[in-house]
Amino acid sequence: MEPLTLTDTIQSEEDKKLQEEVKSSGSIPNHIAIIMDGNGRWAKDKGNIRLFGHKAGVESVRDITESSAQIGVKHLTLYAFSTENWNRPSAEVNGLMKLLVNSLKNEAERLHKNNIKLTSIGQIDRLPESCQNQLQDVIEMTKDNDRLELCLALSYSGRWDITEAVKKMSQDVAKGKISPDDISDDLISSYLSTADIPDPDLIIRTSGEYRISNFLLWQLAYSELYITKTYWPDFRRNELYQAINSYQKRDRRYGNVKNGYTKKLSAAVINKIIS
Repeated sequence: MEPLTLTDTIQSEEDKKLQEEVKSSGSIPNHIAIIMDGNGRWAKDKGNIRLFGHKAGVESVRDITESSAQIGVKHLTLYAFSTENWNRPSAEVNGLMKLLVNSLKNEAERLHKNNIKLTSIGQIDRLPESCQNQLQDVIEMTKDNDRLELCLALSYSGRWDITEAVKKMSQDVAKGKISPDDISDDLISSYLSTADIPDPDLIIRTSGEYRISNFLLWQLAYSELYITKTYWPDFRRNELYQAINSYQKRDRRYGNVKNGYTKKLSAAVINKIIS
């Protein structure tokens, strides 16, 4: 039996109600980034090879992409394949690349009909030519869509991203396009692969691991973290709603004092405290 696709999915009245409750509970993250972890362990628990888990994870990608678009998320970045993943057994890597090509082929029209734009970040030139071509075809097809931007991080690492930004800035300094004194947080951000994407408001990691695994290292400076023990193939829209609910309950201070805290201390009081 073929898995359901975005346009095949019929949203239940119960799900519509849940989404309305989430939207009325607080602000919806503009950008959600997800470290999709646990495919291999999910497959192992079921007595199957790791690739079986990766294939099952595709259905979670569909459901989370669809529900994110429905609930009003504008940017969704998925950590699909890291630079470290190239060190996995060749059979698994080859299987992942074939799975990527097939998934892109199967979802292209449906992403387009759902007004979802596909983009990608990472060392795309390291992917097999068939993957690069299929990826570019879908990116071109969906480039004018504006309901949701789905960004796939492929052959990506945060350190690579920052290193490439430093190289480009150094070249522009040498050419006289910018001065070292021009370098700021905003300028560095403009040289990253995510220059056209706002920093994530919420990062979700499945499978219960407490690390960010070299993902969007610069961009996650003030992102809210949500960790769930659920393996990625079992992470579906209800879990997404729980993550958003958790996000809505947090006070994002960006290093400042708590919102609404306006008490001012006199110089005399400050001196007394620190003396």
